[in-house]
Amino acid sequence: MTSNRTRSPYRVETHSTTILAVRHQGRVALGGDGQVTYGSNILKADTRKVRWILDKKMVVGFAGSTADAFALLERFETKAKNFPGNLPRAATELARDWRTDRILRKLEAMMIVVDPEHSLLITGQGDVVQPADGILGIGSGGNFAIAAARALIKHSSLSAGDIVRESLRIASEIDVYTNDNIVVEEFPSAS
Repeated sequence: MTSNRTRSPYRVETHSTTILAVRHQGRVALGGDGQVTYGSNILKADTRKVRWILDKKMVVGFAGSTADAFALLERFETKAKNFPGNLPRAATELARDWRTDRILRKLEAMMIVVDPEHSLLITGQGDVVQPADGILGIGSGGNFAIAAARALIKHSSLSAGDIVRESLRIASEIDVYTNDNIVVEEFPSAS
């Protein structure tokens, strides 16, 4: 059965994971679950999809095909080294390459990259998106985690790290491709 539903250019239809970034109360946190699935089967429950790069100056979270995500992570790290201290430029350069390179265009993954000043979503369509509210989510449970994070920011005094952790836990209760084996990394925000 086919659907006439229009797909958002910012959301790859994946059944892969949940990654969430929150910038709140002078902190920025990025977290993800640990589940790896293949079709409807759980292959692994404790994969680490959130990684520090450049001597803990940036943290990256990825969703989609694992091999594709690692290929993109390596390319992003190279771009970040080429433009030290300029996350938006490194992200834009990766997105440009991703969109124009015939091989890269076939990669099925998305990334969220954060540093003390920026939170960016990088897509295979060549988009680099910075959220107005400091919240980004990707993967099959991304929208559930975003909704939970927005509610928690409005109605609690939790820290950025606690909001990410609780939002991912909530997403894991709704999305079958997300589990509650959660990793959260956090550091001070410049904004």
